[in-house]
Amino acid sequence: MNRIAGKRVLITGASAGIGAACARAFAERDANLLLTARRGERVQALADELAKAHGIEARSWTLDVTDRVAVFTLVDLLQAEGLLPDILVNNAGKGLGRDRLHEGDPDDWDETIDTNVKGLLYMSRAVLPHMVARDSGHVIHIGSIVGHWVYPKGAVYCATKHAVRALAEGMNLDLLGTKVRVSSVDPGLTETEFSEVRFHGDTRRAAAAYANTTPLSGADVADAVVYVANTPPHVAVVDLVLMPTDQRHAMLLHRSVG
Repeated sequence: MNRIAGKRVLITGASAGIGAACARAFAERDANLLLTARRGERVQALADELAKAHGIEARSWTLDVTDRVAVFTLVDLLQAEGLLPDILVNNAGKGLGRDRLHEGDPDDWDETIDTNVKGLLYMSRAVLPHMVARDSGHVIHIGSIVGHWVYPKGAVYCATKHAVRALAEGMNLDLLGTKVRVSSVDPGLTETEFSEVRFHGDTRRAAAAYANTTPLSGADVADAVVYVANTPPHVAVVDLVLMPTDQRHAMLLHRSVG
């Protein structure tokens, strides 16, 4: 059963990777889209493409989720235009650097924390009151398996994803007695632009992260997000963990030889 058709879905960080894949997956199920990203031209092109291909309404905005004023201004605009979302996908995220904590770059930490934690908080704080007021809605965070297991040289990024997991659990507690649901979808190794961003554009290091293994794709994660969004209203998926078959833990990844 398609419970998504006709619903309005707001996706952050929708210009590429998991966010763009989620946009495509929701469009295929006849949802209407509100897409945001820092790269406005790319997200506008995606919105135009999906509107034409699927006959849905798809709009886009240039947005940096770390800008609190911009986040609340956008949600005010959506309210004024009757475009408040039924589903919010907090996808915007990043992990900069791969260093021991005592050798890490505090500028990388600030950008990672601001995006992964504060950006998610800003979006949730702006949207959730409207969901509570109408007693319906679903917030889905894109977390990570590193919100469950920490790996070397990733302490700060892992800490942000532990925060995402804790926020999903805490929001659910705060929403007890309402019909508003909060979920976290936590993927393992997924091939997107994530590693290229992490290594500040070093494509060689980025490619090595996926070498000789079969990672998840953005579409794989989007399938899980759509599954969570499509569950019946009385079903709450608080945390869904998925990994490629070649991975069984944040620290256990099978790489083929040759």
